[in-house]
Amino acid sequence: MATTSTERVLNDTSKIDFSYFGGAESLDEGRSPRRTTVISPTAEDDGRSYPGPAQDPSDFLWVMTEEPHRSRRMAIMKAHPEVTKLMGYEPLTKYVVLFVVSLQVTLAILLRHTKVLSPWFIFIAYAIGGTANHNLFLAIHEITHNLAFKGVKANKALAIFANLPIGIPYSTAFKKYHIEHHKALGEDGVDTDLPTRLELICLNNVLGKVFFATFQILFYALRPGFVRSQELTQWHFLNLVVQLVFDYVLITNFGIRPFIYLLASSFFAGSLHPLSGHFIAEHYLWDGLAQETYSYYGPLNVLAYNVGYHNEHHDFPAVAWTRLPALRELAPEFYDTLPSHPSWPMVIINFIRDPEVGIFARVKRLSKESRVDKKIDATVEQ
Repeated sequence: MATTSTERVLNDTSKIDFSYFGGAESLDEGRSPRRTTVISPTAEDDGRSYPGPAQDPSDFLWVMTEEPHRSRRMAIMKAHPEVTKLMGYEPLTKYVVLFVVSLQVTLAILLRHTKVLSPWFIFIAYAIGGTANHNLFLAIHEITHNLAFKGVKANKALAIFANLPIGIPYSTAFKKYHIEHHKALGEDGVDTDLPTRLELICLNNVLGKVFFATFQILFYALRPGFVRSQELTQWHFLNLVVQLVFDYVLITNFGIRPFIYLLASSFFAGSLHPLSGHFIAEHYLWDGLAQETYSYYGPLNVLAYNVGYHNEHHDFPAVAWTRLPALRELAPEFYDTLPSHPSWPMVIINFIRDPEVGIFARVKRLSKESRVDKKIDATVEQ
């Protein structure tokens, strides 16, 4: 029997890029040589080679160096002093927030007569609600940096408003934790974005990673309180009261289903959702490289306040989301040489499947207090 051209192509596996399908032809096959891409290859990183595992999978990658963003920020400001013109708030943000909040509240009310477990309810909660609430997560992230209004109080108030369709109050607490994430990137016990030792012990396997990726939202919501508690302020109470009043009014006027829709949207937003790939993509180690922050320049940034421009964001947190692409264009010699992720959904797949990436694949540093204690102990011993 004659072999068709299609069969010849399918039989010639050398012509098929299996990395697109998760790095291998089958689940028991090895990984592809490279997960990340480099726009402008260098002598140090040609964008193709794979140096191997970055560290022992039984522990995090502990380093003594400072986080890379401060030094790169200083270098960029020296090379491109006009970068300061990109800094400042973005008036468009409040209108986007108003639209998405209105969309979610409207959908929640319209679904008040739809059964919660019906395919239509679940589909809308995942496809539209999950996307919308993830957008609101990242709106709160943007507002946390005071990039929606000129004044701090106005930004805090907008964050509380953006929090409404999420169902559970968290915007005020998130602000302090996230600013610490920037100021103390990778510091053990301070940066609550880092997995804990207990997570490493319990989730350092395929099933554990599936569980982690499915319930990411719960880890990000609960971990900070266990690692580093906050002193409550009037803004915490205002966030709580406004959210409870909103939830009460919604439930008493339209029943429990609209509230369930909003909670389901929040769960899907932080679960196995295409946008959720950014949680793992941003700071996990890949391709055997000790690079602790990765960017993503793909189309999903349109729905995510350009949070994929993550190296750019950490370098210049005062640059609003609409101007992050301009920042990258201003300093391509700094950013195009850094490995970046070509796909957020594939990040989730590769995170689960690749034994060289997991809960352990994070850079950690001793906190300033621990470093001081170690110096004191060393001095005493001498």
